Parts: sequence; structure tokens; C-alpha cells
Amino acid sequence: MSKKPQYCISVIIVNYNVEFFLEQCLNSVRKAMEGVNGQVFVVDNNSIDGSVEMVQNKFPEYSLIDNKENLGFSKANNQAIRLSDAKYVLLLNPDTVVEEDTFSKVIDFMDSHDDAGGLGVRMVDGKGIFLPESKRGLPTPAVAFYKIFGLSRIFPKSKRFGSYHLGYLSEFDTNEIDILSGAFMLMRSEALDKVGLLDEAFFMYGEDIDLSYRIQKGGYKNYYFPETRIIHYKGESTKKSSVNYVFVFYRAMVIFARKHFSQKNAWLFSFLINAAIYFRASLAIVSRFIRRATLPVVDFLIICMGLIALTDRWKHVDIRFPSEIIKIAIPAYALVWLIAQLFIGSYDKPLKLLKFVKASVPGTIAILVVYALLPKDWQFSRLYILLGALWTISYYLLSRIFLHFAHSQSFSLGGTKSRSFAVVGKSDEFERVKALLIQTYPKIELIEHVSVGSEKAPGSVGTISQLDQIAHIHKIDEIVFCARDTSAREIISWMTEIDSKGIDFKIAQPDSFSLIGSNSIETAGDLYVLNIDAISKPENQRAKRSFDLIFGLMLFIFSPILIWSYASKMKFLRNVLSIITGKRSIVGYGDLNEKSPRALPRLKPGILSPSDGLSVPDPSLSDKLDLIYARDYRTSNDLSILTKAWRKLDR
Repeated sequence: MSKKPQYCISVIIVNYNVEFFLEQCLNSVRKAMEGVNGQVFVVDNNSIDGSVEMVQNKFPEYSLIDNKENLGFSKANNQAIRLSDAKYVLLLNPDTVVEEDTFSKVIDFMDSHDDAGGLGVRMVDGKGIFLPESKRGLPTPAVAFYKIFGLSRIFPKSKRFGSYHLGYLSEFDTNEIDILSGAFMLMRSEALDKVGLLDEAFFMYGEDIDLSYRIQKGGYKNYYFPETRIIHYKGESTKKSSVNYVFVFYRAMVIFARKHFSQKNAWLFSFLINAAIYFRASLAIVSRFIRRATLPVVDFLIICMGLIALTDRWKHVDIRFPSEIIKIAIPAYALVWLIAQLFIGSYDKPLKLLKFVKASVPGTIAILVVYALLPKDWQFSRLYILLGALWTISYYLLSRIFLHFAHSQSFSLGGTKSRSFAVVGKSDEFERVKALLIQTYPKIELIEHVSVGSEKAPGSVGTISQLDQIAHIHKIDEIVFCARDTSAREIISWMTEIDSKGIDFKIAQPDSFSLIGSNSIETAGDLYVLNIDAISKPENQRAKRSFDLIFGLMLFIFSPILIWSYASKMKFLRNVLSIITGKRSIVGYGDLNEKSPRALPRLKPGILSPSDGLSVPDPSLSDKLDLIYARDYRTSNDLSILTKAWRKLDR
């Protein structure tokens, strides 16, 4: 006879580089654990973002397994399951928030249903919208076919076609289901003892399907339990545009089919899956290319048409262009101006008209320089080039103004729009979050305080019971809930009740510089931290890479001379080559291994660091200088550091 488990529930969270989401999840778990006899395991798969240190400092009561490599979802969970000593085991994603009574409710349900081997709950995304993967059917070949080729989306309520997400079952009713979601997967330990743990052949995706199916085959039932809810920021559809996701997810399905279906059905399933892999991957690549290339291609063609019209105008004043030159020159000029626009970041959103003017100048200079080097027979008119540049600038400006008014959501001008915030919490927490918003968001219309109690606090616009009215009257763009003062149940309830069109939701964790939320199921959970991400802007990323490439090539060209300045000559050459190939950057953060300082945007490992720009290096200032470097990035900063510390390029 086996001994009685020491705990009622073991909560297991596998983390990989999502420190702020993990912190929010653990805060909600801590509240849900009050009055529950349970244990919590955090398994970290070699994160480099400070997750381990955060757990050690803020949640010392939880058991931490610090892996030195990424073992994948299955292996990491199994590590903790083997150490657990509880009646029930819950696998919980780090990008979730549970209600205060979630654990007590699911335990009560499992205790009253001896046939229950596994249980999933109602999940909503960061906008409070129901996630259909909360309840799923077994992906048989037929079900897989209906999903892969879109029939399940066309007929979501059909028992035949909608079986993958069981769309014919109400999201508000408790029901038996086939497949549990790995984001919240509660299982009876007795069932795991009988059917086994997660299959470690699945690195990521598919392991929840496999284990759910084995629980059923072991004689147990899986239930969908909607009486409690969780927020899951990264819904299944967030990854559908990723080609890598398509391959990894559907390959996991092939492993599942070969393991559980008959040879004939497994062959059919594998055929469908492989067909789906290449179909979906091709579709993702083509759609992404079309989405990104359509506007530049249209711009290129229209610029060419304008240049051709300009040559026709020239003919009226009896200036002739050699046809051979025109066939080469016009598309070449248009292409140079287009490349200049792409490099400067004119196509980045939001659109900025000044960028189109700025990009045309270096493009025109490049054309004139090459033009001056051509034979005299090929030099037909500098004025034509200048007028062509004027046409290009005029076209870009007029077309973007038109797109702004015709399709403002996708082609908005004027930069970041002002936003209005409502912060739900007590006065002291409101002031803290207000300060964080001011430092984080560039344009703020207003920040209103909403009291959490029944009484309106001084300076607030109302209480939480009036939140829907406050959002409507004050035209609120974003509601921020202070987790210290507002329960997860209240937060989720308001997220699901308020008409979320045009309103975003964030949660502010106590004693943290982060605000976490998500605008829709189509985007992964996003994160506000202190405004230190200038270096992450696309134009700055391009500028930094161009700086590395230009100076890397210069260092390589002059290396026969420069190499004698370095003690470690081979190390200098290896560093130069790593800069040219993009493996390293000339300037990175102060920590010269691959770990970047906490909460800073990710960078390639650097050879030099911001502290190398000091006349007298001061290690105590390293973190502060890294933060300033990320916040105020300019290529001139890299040049200054390189000028002062070029003799350290051999380290």
C-alpha cells in the first residue's frame, strides 16, 4: 500500500526567459495557495534574463530547479513531477495568471469526481477573450484534416468539422473532453503512476495531447471545468505565422500518430501532416513576403513610371536619352532610392514623412557619385537625376498622406498617439504606477485614478464598480490593474465584461518595474518596462549592424598594420571576423559573456562595452552605463567607445 501524499497539490512551472511573466504568475500562485496544502516547483531551462535570481530573491519558499541547458518542456516537467509528493499535479505555464480560488475549486472538483484523471479550466487571453484551446478533441486523421484545411474554422459549431476545439460544447459548461491544454494541466498523481509521465520524445508541443490521450486509455476521464478562469497571454494562434512553429508543432503530431494510431491510420495521418507542414509553411512564407514586399514593389514601379514620363518630357525639348542607358538607368535609380528608404527605416511603423526626405538625400548622392565615374557617353543629365529625386520625394510624401487618410490603422502618420490610462488601485500604488507610465509611454493624454474600495478616494474619478462607465466617459485607451490591490478574479471579470474594442489591459505587479498585458490573441503578451529600448528600434538595429560591418571591414583591411598593436594577434583577428559575420558586435553590454543585464533589450555579445568609454574604468558604474547605452543609443556612441578603447579589441 502506497503512502499517503504529503501535499494536496504540486504546481510545476517551467520557465525559459520570461522573467516578468513568471514573476506575475508566481504572485498569483502565491495568493491562490493561501489555505491550500501545496508545493510549488519552478524549473528554469537555462534562462539568461535574470529569472533564476528573481525566484531566489522574491519567492524563496518555492523549490527551484536550475537547469544548465534547455531540456525542453517534457523533460523539465518530469524533473519536478518525480520530486513532487502530492495527490494532484498541475502543469502551469509561466505566462498565466490564476484566480485566488482556482486551486481550491479544481481540487474540490477532482475530489468529488473519482473518475477524473485530468482537468483543464476556462482560459482567456490578455483582452479577456475566450481561448478555444481550453477544450480540445482528439486529433484523429479526420479531425486533423478538417482543421488543417480550414473546415473547422468555417463550421466551428459542427460536431463533425468543429471537433478539434469542440466548438459545439459551451465554453461555460463543464464537460468531458479529450485533450487538456499544457498551459493548465491538472492531473491525478495516481493516474500518472499508472500511465506514465510526459513523453520526452516531445521537446515542445504535442506532449499535452499525448499524455491526455494516455490518461483516457488508462481508464480515466478528462474534464473541462469553466467554474474558474486563468489568463493565458500567449494563445495558440500567436505562433501560427511562424514557419518554425508550423514545423515543430506538426512534427509533434506525426510522433503522436505513429505512437497511438494503427499503421494504416498513422500513415494517413503522417501524410496529411506532412502535406500540411509544407502547405502551411509555404503559405506562411509567401504571405509574409507578399505582406512586406507589396508596398515597396508598388513604390518601385510607380517611381519608374514617373522617371519614364520625365524622359518623355525631355524629348519635347529635343533632349534624347540613349535607349540602352534608359533601360538600365531608370530601374537602377529607382532601386537605389528604394534601398535608401528601406535602410533609413521609412517603411517602419508608424510612418514619418521626414524619413522619406532624409532617405532620398543619400540615395541621390550615391547615384551622382556613380554617375560621375561613368564614361562621358553614359553621362546624359545631372538635372534629370535631381528632378528624379524630387519626383521620388514628392511621390513618397503624397502617397503616404493618402494612405494615412485611406487606411490610418496600418499607415498612421504623426508617430505614437497620445493615450489615456485608468489605473485601478490604492493611492500609493496609483502614484507608483503613474510614475512608471510617465517614464514608459512617450505620449500621455491623461492618467485617471480608480479606487478599489466602495468609497471614492480623494483625487480619483470613481470606484472599480464604475470602471465600465469611467472607461466610456473618459475615453480610456488602457486600463492598468494594480495586482497588490485588485484580485485576479476582479481583473479577469472586468476584462471579460468590458467591451474590449479599443481598450487594452495591463497588470502592474507590486515592487516591480513591469506592466504586463496583451492586446489580442494574435499577439504574444507584451511588456512595458522603463523606456530603455531605443537600441531595439529597427532603424537603430540597422545602424548598429552597418557600423559593425563598415568598421569591421576597415579593421580587416588595415589589420596587417593594426595587428602589431595587439598582444593577442590571433584573438584580434578572430574578433574582427566575428564582427564582420555578425556573431559579435563591436560594442555590447558590460558582461562580456552571452548574458545581458536584466531587463535590458537583447544584444549580440560585444567586444567593447560602454564602460570602456570612460577615461578611468569603474566597474561599479557598468550596469548604469549599460542602461544609458540602451536608452540613448546613437552610432556616435559606438564610434566614441571604439575611438577610446580600440586597443582592447584583442580581448
